[in-house]
Amino acid sequence: MDFTPTREAAQARLAQFLPAAGRHYAETRNADDGPAEEVRGNVSQLSPWLHAGLIGEPELLEAVLSQHSPRAAEKFIAEVFWRIYFKGYLEQRPAIWDDYRTGRDGALAAMERNGGLRTAYAEATEGRTGIEAFDVWARELVETGYLHNHARMWFASIWIFTLRLDWRLGADFFLRHLMDADAASNTLSWRWVAGLHTKGKHYLARADNIARYTAGRPGGALTAEGLAEDAEPLSEPRDYGRLKLDLPAPVSAADLADPFALLLHDEAAHHAPLALPAAPALVIGACRPEARSPAAIGSPARDFATGALTGGMAEATSAFGCPAVTWRAGEPLAPLLAEAGVHRVALPYLPAGWTRDALWPDLAPLAAEGRVVTLLGDLDRTTWPLAKAGFFGIAKAIDGLLAECGIHGEG
Repeated sequence: MDFTPTREAAQARLAQFLPAAGRHYAETRNADDGPAEEVRGNVSQLSPWLHAGLIGEPELLEAVLSQHSPRAAEKFIAEVFWRIYFKGYLEQRPAIWDDYRTGRDGALAAMERNGGLRTAYAEATEGRTGIEAFDVWARELVETGYLHNHARMWFASIWIFTLRLDWRLGADFFLRHLMDADAASNTLSWRWVAGLHTKGKHYLARADNIARYTAGRPGGALTAEGLAEDAEPLSEPRDYGRLKLDLPAPVSAADLADPFALLLHDEAAHHAPLALPAAPALVIGACRPEARSPAAIGSPARDFATGALTGGMAEATSAFGCPAVTWRAGEPLAPLLAEAGVHRVALPYLPAGWTRDALWPDLAPLAAEGRVVTLLGDLDRTTWPLAKAGFFGIAKAIDGLLAECGIHGEG
């Protein structure tokens, strides 16, 4: 699969996948037939471009509904809403992310003090556990920056319940290497597998299930001998209460009447999905892939992030006829604005996660002065408040949400 980090490549992949987004997707999506493009047409693989903001969920849904009925594309539409649900859930419980970071750092420190744990971690991350399926996926992740969604669940389950490694180390391993390293989806999915997201409900990988859904791989089904067959879900002492959302209102041209800078970042690398009501006088690129983890970031993930920002800045410069500058980590932002004679910043919403951690400390003083205009799409604004508990609350509202946001396709 060619993961070129451009909007054009995202649109080409979407067009290629669209015929399969209906019932074919529903019937085949669980199969992990390997990384080759010709055998992985059963899933969209659009998540790296979605995460980087090179393409948006609304245009993806609009495209799918232009070729398939809502019922035929029900499974695929639900998967798109799972992404939005996870973001809304974490946005209302940011302490989950904060505690993950604290626990991850503690687990990394504990590993440095324990030679046996270091060895077990190295065997897992380098694909040397002796569990064929797990080892194949570990190497595939590092080499390609992508894993099939079902493989991610199996991998996380084996990591937690068979290898008995700290789930936060596994989540960190994913964040370091996945091109689509979404803080919400990754953290909450690992917690779901562990039994922490839905308390008492965990996911145990089974060898027969893995063999069934990997049978289409060029080398045949993957084996997974010695998996834990009976393990208790993880538990934690803390309950995460839900905070009230304070989401920004839609932005109009009047809000951006004065010269402003558009800030593109790791989760919003292109201007097109933002549908700006006015043209910026300056484009600022802030690429921070290193903020994902204190450990080294994998080449595919780093290269996709930096490529997306570089290309997005160039296309914004061309579209708006304005200059672009790079805001490097550790540098103050205000001088870049002052030099360009720009007072305000249009900021694509920073959801709870590593991008917010990296950028908000420098943006907060500007926001306190009323110099930050936050951009948030209608689909997120209407869906996030429904992410109060499980996914069911959103699932039953999908048709209404699509209608409210004017997403209906043309077919």
